[in-house]
Amino acid sequence: MIERRYYTITELTTEFAVSTRTLRFYEDENLLNPERQVRKRLYTPRDRTRLKLILRGKRLGFSLAEIREIIEMYDHSPGEKGQLLRLQGRINERKAELEQKQKDILETLEELSVVNNSIHQRLNELEKNKHKKHREDNQHG
Repeated sequence: MIERRYYTITELTTEFAVSTRTLRFYEDENLLNPERQVRKRLYTPRDRTRLKLILRGKRLGFSLAEIREIIEMYDHSPGEKGQLLRLQGRINERKAELEQKQKDILETLEELSVVNNSIHQRLNELEKNKHKKHREDNQHG
């Protein structure tokens, strides 16, 4: 299979379901560097790969600064191995954050259930007391 030399902005927006504004934003952030032919942007396979990595990083919850750091490592020493090790470290950090959030959410849900059960019990008591008072009033009336 022959690798394409260029992709248009329309091809990338369609393939990755992003807006032209998004691509221009990543270009303004120096994450993508399309070539220009008059008013036309031509993205290289490298730009396409970088876009794929940016979008994956965003889905995984990384900040743009973290994504930039990981992507740019590829271009510098220690190269791909360094990039992969750094990415692995970031993934482990992100997993730990999400696991802590999950634990916090489960604890909060449990606490909400306890409070909700207490409310339910108290409402039942109030309803019983209301019926009891109503019966007593009818007996005395």
